[in-house]
Amino acid sequence: MSQLDKVRNVVLVGQGGVGKTMLAEAMLHLSGKTSRLGGHAGTKPTLDYDEQEERRSFSISTATAPIMWKNTRINILDAPCYPDFIGDAYAAMSVCETALFMVDATEGAQTTTTRLWYAAEDLSLSRAIFVNRFDKTEKDFYDVLLDLQEHFGNRLGAVTLPWGYGETFEGVIDVVHMVARKLVDGKPCEQPIPEAYAGMAQAARDSLCDLVAEADDELMLKYLDGGQLTQGELESLLHKAIVERIFVPVFTGSCVREEGVISFMNNVVEYFPTPEDYGPVPLVNGEALNIDPGDDRPVVFVFKSLNDTQSGRLSFIKVLAGTVTAGTELINARTRKTERLTHLYLMCGHETTDIEAVGAGDIVVVPKLDAMTGDTLSVTGKVEAAAFRFPNSLYKIAIEPDKRGTEDKLFTFLEKSCDADPTMSVSHDEETGQTVISAIGEAQVSVLLERLEDRTGLTAHTVALRIPYRETIRRTSSAQGRHKKQTGGAGQYGDCWLRVEPNPLAGYEFMDEVVGGHIPRGFIPAIDKGVQETMTEGVLAGYPMIDIKVAVYEGSYHPVDSNEMAFKTAARLAFNKAVEQAEPVLLEPMAHMEVSIPESYAGSVMGDISASRGRVEGMEVTDKGLTCIIATVPLAEVSDYATRLRSLSRGTGEFNLEISGYEQVPHDVQERLAAEYAAKRAAGTK
Repeated sequence: MSQLDKVRNVVLVGQGGVGKTMLAEAMLHLSGKTSRLGGHAGTKPTLDYDEQEERRSFSISTATAPIMWKNTRINILDAPCYPDFIGDAYAAMSVCETALFMVDATEGAQTTTTRLWYAAEDLSLSRAIFVNRFDKTEKDFYDVLLDLQEHFGNRLGAVTLPWGYGETFEGVIDVVHMVARKLVDGKPCEQPIPEAYAGMAQAARDSLCDLVAEADDELMLKYLDGGQLTQGELESLLHKAIVERIFVPVFTGSCVREEGVISFMNNVVEYFPTPEDYGPVPLVNGEALNIDPGDDRPVVFVFKSLNDTQSGRLSFIKVLAGTVTAGTELINARTRKTERLTHLYLMCGHETTDIEAVGAGDIVVVPKLDAMTGDTLSVTGKVEAAAFRFPNSLYKIAIEPDKRGTEDKLFTFLEKSCDADPTMSVSHDEETGQTVISAIGEAQVSVLLERLEDRTGLTAHTVALRIPYRETIRRTSSAQGRHKKQTGGAGQYGDCWLRVEPNPLAGYEFMDEVVGGHIPRGFIPAIDKGVQETMTEGVLAGYPMIDIKVAVYEGSYHPVDSNEMAFKTAARLAFNKAVEQAEPVLLEPMAHMEVSIPESYAGSVMGDISASRGRVEGMEVTDKGLTCIIATVPLAEVSDYATRLRSLSRGTGEFNLEISGYEQVPHDVQERLAAEYAAKRAAGTK
């Protein structure tokens, strides 16, 4: 058996609150890694160790749990699946061969589970399902299975069945080996299947044989001809069918009571795919990299970065090829810089254990790398694994420090946090002067601000984004600007007539129509500059002006007192007067949006778009069977759309947004913004 056969990488995903972390805790306990079941009956969890996770009672960061079972390392990646932190789940899935979906027996498949199912499908992962909490439900297993098949197809089949329901739940029935299993005084016990469940177990086994027989043409013909599969043939087919993704095993149990967990771990070792089974890793250049521990040119992939309060920066890596030892130096394909892997850790929750070497297919943690999430490190620096796609980070909010003078420290913290989490980014909007965070959702930003205070002592708050409105004019007008100032000695004199007219979609244009030398040519550029400077703050609400054609056609000058500054001032006066007479209007940025949701939510989403002054411009069905609504909506109405869509679609919707131009705002909006601007000017704050 090769080294690769001794490794299984399994990511736990699903709806929040269904017991993913409890399954991992049960696996740690039953394998002897921990002395008690963490996170139950007052015990502290091993994996949800972060203060924020304790406060919020859900995972916000992927935790690793390397578990030894039957001489095989099962790397469990417990991924957060609260919608705001789902990016970690995508990253964890990118380095695993199998995604295990946790489902509550009573609730069944929910929205986040469905979303992640499609993500696992895109990554070509083998999938399995663990239906939890049969000790808390009276729901029949086959009702649960039917619901799962309606969501995820008819390739699902039971490998374990619940032995009772609710108060009568005792353990599980292993359909593959046709035995009943339960824990007695914390120790596993096998016994014959109770007579009351014998028929149910045989029917499940027959269904299992039907489903996995397709994995081998020869055995399928034998089976279709009425032959029975031997135990060895069934187990061989089970492994092959899971690896080839033509069968999805369904497990049952209760993680709190630890029932069904041993059967699950046995199946992981015996039937789940190895890194080698998964196949070569696709590279950016279109080639593929074989997962080979014997390769003398090691390659590692960083799938997660973490700024830990005690250990500093930690990089979670999967070794894609070769064997890496502590002290190995590799080149980052993105930066072309050499990085030294000073230590290699096996990390279980917060606890780290030094190891000397790790081979292809395995997952470890390395401290103090400069590498970022998604980076590939190799001997040559020329190998780059194809990056996985994170969910869109379209929740945008501005952040301001509570104390003036701490802006630089705040921005530095935000930059470091965003370096560690690619689902967030920070930028400084030069126009509005705001520091803007882009994230998946508001809870993600809330955690960020709490960590800011915990780790730096700084405090900050969120404020609404300022919408980049524009101003323009709707008709042609002319006005004179005359600047004359005499204070003894040399004075100032500038006089010009300007004509302004709309210039739709053509930006700013300046024309010199002066004849007869009424304004010397040397002063014309100053008039142009004066107009452009004035256009940075419009007359209605102080927003920049666009799409205006300006012509200077008349004026006068003084041979001594005229200068560039005087003509710039005259141009400002003339321009403002002309604009006030040219029917100035306020423009708002329009967002082109594509919203993908299940068809059942299309009506609610279209109604919300219409209520937001938007226009639905088309609909189409995506390759995943979702409805894509194409619309144009004022940006001001969708600045919080990430939160709204989550509510409208129960977390199933996704959208893309880009600015597609400007349109005139309604009269009431213009009046409100103009009044706000006037109030600020009167108060001296503008």
